[in-house]
Amino acid sequence: MSKYRAHSVTREDRPDGTIILRSGYEMTESATKTGDWLDRWAGETPEAVFLAERDGEGWREVTYAQARDSVRRIASSLLARGMNADTPILIISGNGVDHALLTLAAQYVGVPTVPLAEQYALIPGAWPQLEHCAQLVKPAMVFADDGARFATALAHDLFDGMERVVARNPQAGETELTALLGDCDDAAVDKAAAEVGPDSVAKYLMTSGSTSHPKAVITTQRMMCANQAQLADALPFLRDRAPRIVDWLPWNHVFGGSHNFNMMLANGGTLYIDAGKPIPAKIAETIENNRMKNGTLAFNVPVGFSMIRNAMKADPELRKSYFEDLDMLFYAGASLPQDVWDDLEDMAREVRGVVPLMNSSWGLTETGPACLIQHEPTHMSGIIGVPMTGVEVKLIPDEDMRCEIRVRGPNIMPGYLHDPEKTAEAFDEEGFFRTGDAVKFVDDNDLNKGMRFDGRISEDFKLLTGTWVRAATLRLELLQEYGNLVQDMVICGADKSQVGLMIFPSAEALALAGEGAEKDGALMSDALRAALAEKLALRADHGSAARVNRVMVLAEPPSLGDGEITAKGNLNYRKVLARRASLLDRLYSDDDPAVVCL
Repeated sequence: MSKYRAHSVTREDRPDGTIILRSGYEMTESATKTGDWLDRWAGETPEAVFLAERDGEGWREVTYAQARDSVRRIASSLLARGMNADTPILIISGNGVDHALLTLAAQYVGVPTVPLAEQYALIPGAWPQLEHCAQLVKPAMVFADDGARFATALAHDLFDGMERVVARNPQAGETELTALLGDCDDAAVDKAAAEVGPDSVAKYLMTSGSTSHPKAVITTQRMMCANQAQLADALPFLRDRAPRIVDWLPWNHVFGGSHNFNMMLANGGTLYIDAGKPIPAKIAETIENNRMKNGTLAFNVPVGFSMIRNAMKADPELRKSYFEDLDMLFYAGASLPQDVWDDLEDMAREVRGVVPLMNSSWGLTETGPACLIQHEPTHMSGIIGVPMTGVEVKLIPDEDMRCEIRVRGPNIMPGYLHDPEKTAEAFDEEGFFRTGDAVKFVDDNDLNKGMRFDGRISEDFKLLTGTWVRAATLRLELLQEYGNLVQDMVICGADKSQVGLMIFPSAEALALAGEGAEKDGALMSDALRAALAEKLALRADHGSAARVNRVMVLAEPPSLGDGEITAKGNLNYRKVLARRASLLDRLYSDDDPAVVCL
């Protein structure tokens, strides 16, 4: 495998118990703006493929020289329309070459973009989220890749008087993207590009909305450029050869749209856009794309790696292609199950004789995203690593040495758009961003072993007894224990005497419940009751903070339109509990037939 950089951490202990961690390495100089990267690689490696997406049986490939030419032409058209830092572009469709070119053109001349989850536009029930985001950022232009597919959303009166641009299949009154690819006014583009600097807003990224309405994170050029310098400091092989990825992670999220996309652009790499996803209906497309093109890096969520692992077990050629050039395998979103980890290691050894760097990191939309990263080899899942160069980490321990984590550095946001109150709340008196996350040291006696994620502090609650329930950590454990019975769950019990569980059932649980199992919003049958009673018994001897005493299965899936589920697919547990308050009351009733008690 390519070389890695050993961990190096310095520690400062303050009299109040606060711990400050920093990298032992200096941060290298970063680019000023994303346009610098595009200009560099268009000059140094003009014929190298930068972006590609499937086109029939093959790929539509765009080189760095072609991308820069298109970006400058589109940028010229944006300037001719009078667009600037105060006229954002709302992007309502998913990943694609045209989406990328419009985004880079806007960034090139200082026009912010606002990428949204495409389900906000495609599912009418989710339009309240679309409306909230649009009203917050006040765009001057809206873009979708397909005018026919997004016709209903684009006809929304929300976009009245706004230019609607589509890549293909324009409907009445819409502008086709090719119309923005006319002659370039080089002088105007050069002048506008020269005015773009580190503090220029590159884009507004919407938070997940897991605890409130989505907020617009002001994402500057400095944040994105600094974070790529920090990543390359931790992963030197990024600078040794141009990286390549086959990637599905959505660009409306910071991980796909800033971390992965910019990693390719910053290092002269290639991004093959995977339109598949780690879900049963789309995983075959992902597997086909990975069979056609392989990466030097692989990014995915644990369930995605699990599905690919399963496919590679039955397909030696896929296994060979996947691992033969792989420098790093990076998981995010949750811990990689150890059996998946072990299988991937075994397959890599079989193909190459060595294991690629298998790692993860930690960060949020507000932090660019990466702040901590595991950048030396480990054989254990769940470690999020050590501080990156230029990042200061403030840890505030509790009595269990579980630490609230706060961060400061050039990759941290300046604030939330049009929300000075939330911005002020987000930073402490020293300017550290309050992340709301908790971490623990892997080894209290060796900082270089790194840290583990230990849940969201905001999700913790107290029982009536005063006992703290670490809800996020408990939820991850229960998801493993309940297995195929659950799609997701909400941990309940704030100001109650017992921990309870509201379950969103899986297809298997629905089949187990059978016909006629629903009653007033909950599901129950003898077979389902027996299965749940068995699960409850697994924790009968646990303490009150980890023992589930009662469970209810919800009949209605979480509502995207009502904000119960975010664009990332995460539950907004507060919205769930508020919207289903009557069911919560029933959960703590001792005589409700839809409740299974320990």
